[in-house]
Amino acid sequence: MTAEVAPTVKMNNGLSIPQVGWGIMTIPSEEMVERLAEATAAGYRLIDTAQAYGNERGLGRAIAASDIPRDDLFITTKLANAEQGYDKTMRAFDASMERLGLSELDLFLIHWPSPEFDLYVETWKAFEELLGSGRVRSIGVSNFTEEHLTRLFESSGVVPVLNQVELHPRFPQEELRQFHAQHGILTEAWSPLEGGGRLQTRAGLTDRPALLEEPVLLDLSKLKDKTPAQIVLRWHIQLGNVIIPKSSSTHRMKENISLFDFDLTDDEMGEVATLNIGRLGPDPAVTNVAFEAKDS
Repeated sequence: MTAEVAPTVKMNNGLSIPQVGWGIMTIPSEEMVERLAEATAAGYRLIDTAQAYGNERGLGRAIAASDIPRDDLFITTKLANAEQGYDKTMRAFDASMERLGLSELDLFLIHWPSPEFDLYVETWKAFEELLGSGRVRSIGVSNFTEEHLTRLFESSGVVPVLNQVELHPRFPQEELRQFHAQHGILTEAWSPLEGGGRLQTRAGLTDRPALLEEPVLLDLSKLKDKTPAQIVLRWHIQLGNVIIPKSSSTHRMKENISLFDFDLTDDEMGEVATLNIGRLGPDPAVTNVAFEAKDS
């Protein structure tokens, strides 16, 4: 029996996106049919992949084999950094669609701004053409800063529907979320449970415990009779974030979407935000992350 599906939120183009999705960065193509069936049975409809993950073809086979109607699925993929530029973007999009076996994509994202290339504005023009042709329903970006977004606004009439960024209690991104809200851009958090055992911050080593072992989260977990991970994910939901937790475990899949039968108070939300350490992943303002397209 299929679980209740995740609720949706509206994007600035009037279309809706599920607020909880399944991130498949770590899922091999050969496992995708079985894993997608488990994910959809748990209630997931938003599936997030990327050209750089090397599993688009496996996802395409899984979509074709799924008993969920195509129109009920929301498929996102992301342009690999090395494919930026107008002509390369158009060719790379065609290749993704062939691997996915789709005629229309729900959401296409620029994976990283890649400042060393300085091609994201040109790339966005290709995205606009794909949108205008109807081959993509929505277009957005990933790992963009306020500066990158502002430059897009100045050169384009199409505002991204969302920005997928590093965001978790270790790095709440309050200013960027406010900027998104001002411009009608949804905030989507990749690795929303990030923080795990990483104790190396940009300021050096810290003696803070792993994220899900923080006393604040353990206390709230006991109070709400939920896991620490569910506390963190509920915090995201109440902030209005779209989230794409990654898991290949059926149990974790179910746990990560079971977030809508409890609430955090304003004070409890504030307690979670006190865990801020700072950015843990690459800094998109200075880093050209080496993500290249993989065909598998």
